Amino acid sequence: MKDPMTPDELEKFIHRTLRSLPDRHAPATLEARVLAALEVRAAIPWWHKSWSYWPQWVRALFVLFSGALAALVVLGGAGLPTGVDTTQLNHTFAPVLSVIRPVISLGRGLADILALIGREIPAWWFYGAAAFVAGLYVMLVGVGAAAYRTLWSNR
Repeated sequence: MKDPMTPDELEKFIHRTLRSLPDRHAPATLEARVLAALEVRAAIPWWHKSWSYWPQWVRALFVLFSGALAALVVLGGAGLPTGVDTTQLNHTFAPVLSVIRPVISLGRGLADILALIGREIPAWWFYGAAAFVAGLYVMLVGVGAAAYRTLWSNR
């Protein structure tokens, strides 16, 4: 009876056996299917793709518009300078203002609540929470590195 193979011998035996097998050829229709899939993917308009595929100028406009909208919501209550006739503006933008005013008042209410809560919580709690979150991130990196080392480093 032959002695059992060592792990290295078994690995070499399996490697030789697999190398001796003939190569499998791809199906004849594979190239056509891949090219068709690439054409379909290329035909998708940019606005249906992720942010990274958008043109630079559209991204810039989106960021500017979002910033302006956020500023309008946050600073919406500041109002116009005195002496400006707002009757025409109110009449023109009435449908938009009817939607924005509740959002602005909700934002103000939430900001007031957060400010009240923020004044009542001791500062060292915020520092502790920040240290806890930083510790969680460090632990995530450590667990990820250990998992990588355990699962993939021996391959």
